[in-house]
Order: sequence, then structure tokens, then C-alpha cells
Amino acid sequence: MSKSRAKEDYKGFEQGPIRPPSEAYSLLIRVSRNCPWNKCAFCPVYKNERFSLRPADHVKKDIDAVAAHVEALRKMINDSGQIAREDIDTYMAKLSSGPDRQAFHAALNWLSAGMESVFLQDANSLIIKPADMLEILRHLKTRFPWIKRITSYARSHTVARISDSELKEIADAGLNRVHIGMESASDEVLKRVAKGSDKEQHIKGGKKVVKAGMELSEYVMPGLGGRDLSENHARETADALNQINPHFIRLRTLAIPASVPLYEEYQSGRFEKLTDYEAAQEILLFLESLEGIESYIRSDHILNLFEEVEGKLPGDKDKMTGVIRRFLEMPDRERMLYQVGRRLGYFRRLEDVSDASAVKEIEKVVSDYGITPENVDQFIDTMMTRFI
Repeated sequence: MSKSRAKEDYKGFEQGPIRPPSEAYSLLIRVSRNCPWNKCAFCPVYKNERFSLRPADHVKKDIDAVAAHVEALRKMINDSGQIAREDIDTYMAKLSSGPDRQAFHAALNWLSAGMESVFLQDANSLIIKPADMLEILRHLKTRFPWIKRITSYARSHTVARISDSELKEIADAGLNRVHIGMESASDEVLKRVAKGSDKEQHIKGGKKVVKAGMELSEYVMPGLGGRDLSENHARETADALNQINPHFIRLRTLAIPASVPLYEEYQSGRFEKLTDYEAAQEILLFLESLEGIESYIRSDHILNLFEEVEGKLPGDKDKMTGVIRRFLEMPDRERMLYQVGRRLGYFRRLEDVSDASAVKEIEKVVSDYGITPENVDQFIDTMMTRFI
């Protein structure tokens, strides 16, 4: 890993390319650029991009820019609680630079969303010096004292190396949720996909976040073990999570676009991708193996076959596993219609296959593209890469 430490001039407000779906309404503040690891075989983001840290004073200037625009926007709010389009246009006409306009749009979007949460970008913000993180967090709380949540991505490997006292100080300063991409806790799987962390580091990092008093979201990637390591992937990942007891477990089903290193393995046949049916069996085993924890399960991504597999453990476990069992027991053609309808956005729940008008639309797609229960997973693979 190389980190840019050369002194740089402030060039204006920046935003990175991604954030978790659960941070859709958050203000995005860029603390670092790209990913310090950037070797994961399944990830298409940041490839060929250089990692660098942004100076804390640059981040603070970004925060100040948004704060100035928020203040200006609040003054434009009329008696009906709205801002006239012409007032926005007049204000924007005075903004000369692209970065300043970007900061304004960030402020406008955040204002319309209620200004309750902030997400620190990019892939691993906790890699910056704890003192710099504290400075940024305290500045955020000073400029936006009303915010309820500040969150960040982090790597288990990074968190495991931060002292408990530093993490607690960071939590006390306002960082109250951390998103970690565990993906798997099978050492065989983690090594094959070049994750750069092992099961022990995942457990250590996760436990440290929870101990510090921050909410923890752990991301799990069904299918990442392929056909040969599917059971190992499910059982080992569940075992690690049982030891961590994170607040949230979020499912992100594997997709393999041509831009990722794993694609070559997939094309050559060295990596056998699971069908939807096999992935459902893996998720069922994973959920059944979660014991003694009180995590919320979230399936909040379009890649996931089961949006309704959500709930709090242990009480909702039977409900969630029941959804998957019903899918596995569906007749082949009905299951195919659900698979296509879900990936095209027509269906959100299994019971949606009883919607005659939606099924009629799906039947047309199936007919036009020659989709059958035998080839549906090839169609699904193509569909899923559109959402990466």
C-alpha cells in the first residue's frame, strides 16, 4: 500500500464514487481517496486508481463550504417551507467553480433529506491518523450540531490495529456507525479472492468496533465461495458473526462483471458461480448457522434475490428462513418467473408472483428472450452486472 503524503493545494470540494445504500440520505464528506487495499478479486471499484489521504484541513474546508451553502439555502425557505426554483438558479449563477457547485448540490440534497446523517468517504476512512479523524469529527459536530449519525467504511485489518482507547475516543467524538466488508470469514475464500484479511482479523476488528460503542454493519457476500466452498463460506462466516454479534448483517449477492479479476477465473471455469437456487440454499444454511446473536439482517440491495429476508435475530429467524424454503419449493417455472421479475424490479416479495398483470409482463420478457428454467441463471448473470 502506498499513501500520498506530499503537500497538496486545496482544489475545492470533493466527493467519492460510492456509499452504502443505507447512506442514501447522508452528506458525503471525502476523507480519503479510493481504497488502500484495492486488490479484492470481486470488486470493480477504484481499480487503477491511486489511494491518497486528504489533509484534515482540506476536509474541514469541504465541511465549511457545505455549511455556508446550507445557511444560504435556509434563508431562501419561504412561508410554505419550500425554496423557489428561481432563487436556487440565481444563487447558483454566482458560483464560479465546479467544486463549489458540487458542494452546493451536496448541501441542497442533504437539506431536502433532513440533514440527519453524514458518511465519511472513501473505502476505509479509519486508516487516517486518529488525531486527524478526531479533528474532522469535532469540526462536523461544531458546524452541524444537529446531526444524529456519522458513519464510515472500514477494513477489519485496519480497525484491528487501532487501540481500544483511540476507537473509544473516536466514538465519543461522533463516529457512531462503521460499515465493514467482511464478505466471508472462510480463510480459504478470503485467500482466493485476495481480501487481505483473515477470519481472526474480522473477528478482532468487529469486536473492537462494538466494544468502542459504535454500531457495526458487517457485509456478507452470498456466493463468494463458489460451488466448491459454498458450505465452508456459509458456516465459517456465520461462526465469525456469532462471535462478533454486530448490530447489522447486510447481504450483498456476488455478481461478476467483466471488469473484476474474478471474471477470468469464472470464464475459465476455475470459479463455478452458484445458480440462484444454490445461492438460496447457501443463504438458508448461513441463516440457520447464526446462533446466540441479536443482529438485524438486512437485504437492502437490488442484487439480492430476497428483499424480504429481513428481520431481527433471534425472533425473526423462522420468518426469514421460511421465505427461502418457499422459494426452494416453488415449481420450476414459477421460480423462474420470480427470478426474472425480481431482477427486473417487478417483484419485491415471493407473493408478488400472484400479481397477474406483473406476471403477464414477465411472461413477455421470458418469451422475447427465450428464457427457460434451464437457462434463467445465464440471463440473471447479465442482468446483475448492470447494477454493479
